[in-house]
This record gives sequence, C-alpha cells and structure tokens, in this order.
Amino acid sequence: MTTGLPWPLAYTVSGPDCASAMPLGHSAPLDEAVRDLAELGFDGVEVQVRETGALDAETLARTVEAAGLRVLGIGTGPVAAQDRLTLADPSPDVRRHALSRLLGAARLAGELGVPVTLGQTRGTFLPGLEDMQQVWAERAVKQLAEEAAARGSRLLLEPQARASTSLWHTPAEALAFIGSLDVPAGLVLDTHHLDAEGVDAVEAVTDHARVTGCLQLAAASTRGPLTVGDPRLPALFTTLRTGGFTGWLTLEHFQNGDSTKAAARSWTALAEAAAVLS
Repeated sequence: MTTGLPWPLAYTVSGPDCASAMPLGHSAPLDEAVRDLAELGFDGVEVQVRETGALDAETLARTVEAAGLRVLGIGTGPVAAQDRLTLADPSPDVRRHALSRLLGAARLAGELGVPVTLGQTRGTFLPGLEDMQQVWAERAVKQLAEEAAARGSRLLLEPQARASTSLWHTPAEALAFIGSLDVPAGLVLDTHHLDAEGVDAVEAVTDHARVTGCLQLAAASTRGPLTVGDPRLPALFTTLRTGGFTGWLTLEHFQNGDSTKAAARSWTALAEAAAVLS
C-alpha cells in the first residue's frame, strides 16, 4: 500500500525514554505504534526522545525495523515538554542539562544516520534577560549543530510560533542563524507554526524546499488529522517537487482520541492529494 508520494512518509512516535506519549504523536508504546503504522502503509517514523544517546541506537532501530519501517528523524520536543529543560533557562544547571540531553539525541541520530531536529527546547525569554538568554541559546545550538555534524547527523532547526519559543519564528529568521554556522544544517517546516506566524506554507516551501529536511503536516486551525480535499496539499506537493525537496514528510498532529483512526485519516488525505503528482 502506497500513497503515491515520491518522499518517505513518517508519523510522529514517542521513544521508550519518554515519560508519556507526546500528544502530537501516536499514543501507543513504540513497538505497538510501529506495527500499527506499518499496517497503514507508512514508510517510517520520526522518534521524539527525552533522554537517550548513541548506546540506544541498536535497540531503537531493531524495534522500528522489525515492523518494516525505518527511523527518518530524531525529535527533541520531550526535553522541554516533559522535563522543562531549555537552552535559555536562567539556571546554568538547567541549561547544561538541556544541552546534555540534546547532544545525546544528536549522537543517537548520528548512529542511525538521520537528522536531529530542534524546536521548543531552545526556550523562551524573560523580561530584562532577553539579550543574555539569546546568547546562551545561540551558543548552545551552535554546539549542537557541530556535534550533529561530527557524528554524521545534521541539525534541522524548526521555526516555531512565539507561543512555543522566543527564537526563530519564521524560516527567514532560522536561515539567518543557520548561515552563521560552520557546519551544514537545514530547516523543519511545520504547517501549524507557519500558520500561527502568518507565513503562507506554500510560499515558504517554494522559497526553501532545497534547505528543508522535513515538512510536518497537520490540519489547518485544529492541528488535527488531515482531511480529504484539503486544498493546501496538492499545492504543497507540486511545490515540493518543483523545488527539489529531498527530505521526508511527517504527520505531527493531535490524535483525537484514536491514533489508528487519526493516522489512517491523514494517510488517506495524502494519498488522495498525491494524484496531482501523477
């Protein structure tokens, strides 16, 4: 069973180290989630991790590959979402702990040969501390990018809405920072965050397809599963192909109480929209 898309299709899942399932990913434990997603026709998973490293790569790969899927990317959302560790925290101990977790994720990604992504764990600013917090965060993210590159991975920086972080809300802002790095890095574009910042997703993909490693998809306004007939999807797919996109697509959205139904609904919407590419 295939969607007809020329790019790998992933679903968000939570790693075994997570304290609980991430709300924007499959609700089942990893071994159950990958079996379910394989039956639905997905190609792989984007694994959200909280506290893991290179030594966990073999076990993670074995679990995913046993279902016939592959790990396409390592996400780091739980570091902030579950443990409230960020790179901009006023506490030096918290910042060190956050960076240590992220470096571990980069080493894991390197062992698996996939990118590592960074979103909200870069943090939010407090009044009067903004300039210093930005310095802390930028310095740490540069270190993360260098570690990822040294391990055979690559950092993908996700522009996120200001409700999630104080840094890099638009693709242009994220690219300006990436341009300051001495190692290769790229973007994650997420339709929800682009919408929240008033950035047209099709225009963003048009401008940045080649530097984008992953496009994350969710229904507009609800951030739920995709629906058949979503008018954005054919335009996005056409633009991705025209722009030379070589990354993967990830479904990252709320589960609406039933991950199997949510995943199937999104898969069907993508398969229907993929007809534009035939």
